[in-house]
Amino acid sequence: MRKSYARAKLEPQARISYDLFEAQVEEMKAAKKWRLDSYPLNQMHGLQSALPAFMIDAHGISNAEEAKAYIERLNGYELAAGQIIQSLKDRAEKGIILPKYLIGKVKQDLQNITKGAPFDSGADSSPLLRDFSDKLEKTEMSESEKKAFQADVTTALLGGFKSGCQHMEDYLVELEALADNRAGVWKFPDGDAFYAYAVRQHTTTDLKPDEIHQKGLEEVERIHGEMKKVMTAVSFDGSLKAFFEKMRVDKQFYLSNDSIGRKAYLDRVQVTLDTMQARLPSMFSIFPKAELVVKPVEAFRAKSAGKAFYGQPSPDGTVPGIYYVNLHDMNAMPTYMLEALAFHEGIPGHHMQLALAQEMTDLPKFRRHAFFNSYIEGWGLYAESLAREMGFYQDPYDEFGCLSMELWRACRLVVDTGIHSKRWTKEEAIEYLKANTPNPASEIENAVNRYIVMPGQATSYTIGMLKIRELRERAAKKLGEDFELAEFHDLVLGNGALPLNLLEGLVDDWIAQKMTYLSK
Repeated sequence: MRKSYARAKLEPQARISYDLFEAQVEEMKAAKKWRLDSYPLNQMHGLQSALPAFMIDAHGISNAEEAKAYIERLNGYELAAGQIIQSLKDRAEKGIILPKYLIGKVKQDLQNITKGAPFDSGADSSPLLRDFSDKLEKTEMSESEKKAFQADVTTALLGGFKSGCQHMEDYLVELEALADNRAGVWKFPDGDAFYAYAVRQHTTTDLKPDEIHQKGLEEVERIHGEMKKVMTAVSFDGSLKAFFEKMRVDKQFYLSNDSIGRKAYLDRVQVTLDTMQARLPSMFSIFPKAELVVKPVEAFRAKSAGKAFYGQPSPDGTVPGIYYVNLHDMNAMPTYMLEALAFHEGIPGHHMQLALAQEMTDLPKFRRHAFFNSYIEGWGLYAESLAREMGFYQDPYDEFGCLSMELWRACRLVVDTGIHSKRWTKEEAIEYLKANTPNPASEIENAVNRYIVMPGQATSYTIGMLKIRELRERAAKKLGEDFELAEFHDLVLGNGALPLNLLEGLVDDWIAQKMTYLSK
């Protein structure tokens, strides 16, 4: 890479930009070798779910131009599908094919979005037709305009959109005949080297898979010890495994698996986030402007999606940040995890960090939208435990929920490396999680499926959280009574997402500057 700037002469923020840009260029160069080592269509992500979710959740219709844009995107689906199919063919030539049983889940997603009118004679509209119609009806367009657009969207759905879905489903049938059910990427050409790269890329560290596996085992043992303290607090007489079973089946922790239970869960989440919002000034002095809204995961993708996730606000502020809660199966959403989950995905977790980064207009765009998984997910996991210091988890069972979330991420270190490095089967990974966590069986299977298609990603949470805790402890020890937690948080959040080594350098520089100032 040609270097045109004298780094030492740059201002502090410009030096961070320099270092980050250099790191990203080096990462892109390293990633080129592995550009085909992924699954473009899988049960977590892909054209079959991404475009419908975008249309429903982010594509507004307030005038004729926006209605036309919506229809044009549907018409373009066939072209996009063709490009995805070609990328799948390129991978198949290398033997990189989604496990057979997961191909079926992607096919099911495609079938879900082409169910209902105008694709069949069912009484209900398909998800996209219903979305378009609902949005169109709220506009001030004339009835004749609305009627014309309804005809156009029907044509688009039955044309380019349906054709794109059918082409993808047809090719997935071909792939099924070539696929097997081996879970790990060790099966890829040079798969062990790829996984070592994936772990480095996701954690932004030099940790090896074996080191991460061992760290996971140690963290699991530590958190199990903390959970036993909760057992004592609630006077439970039995083993940790028996306590896990109680938490899986005790009806007091689960709302009804119907519309009443789902609404009650969403209402509790909103109260929790409103309470957290009021307490944020005790720990922070910078806050995002973007609104955070809570929404259930759409029905067409709920069965295969994760239990909760966050959608960033649009850069122009017209679309809020969205905390998606998967309420497809209420038996997989225990209320004792509700607080910690909301803090991770919402505030002070992902929304606090990602929305703030987008709004830092004094930083270059590549920094405002930088994505370093171990920083982002590490912050989300750190936010869960920070809530304890803010007065949450007063009920011992809610404390158990926070520990359960931390345990889940620690187990990910073990399971992700187990699948992709130690050649565990899917069944072995499921059994490890069943034995070591209180999570329900349905969630465990979905989680293992996720780790299979996103190698290395699950290792980023705990590694990032441990680094943030380490840096906080270092700063507190060196600065003593002059350490201010809000100032530390603002520093960590106030520069956008960073690789962990750059974050560590930033914190060390801050500590040194404060110590120099205080010594004068």
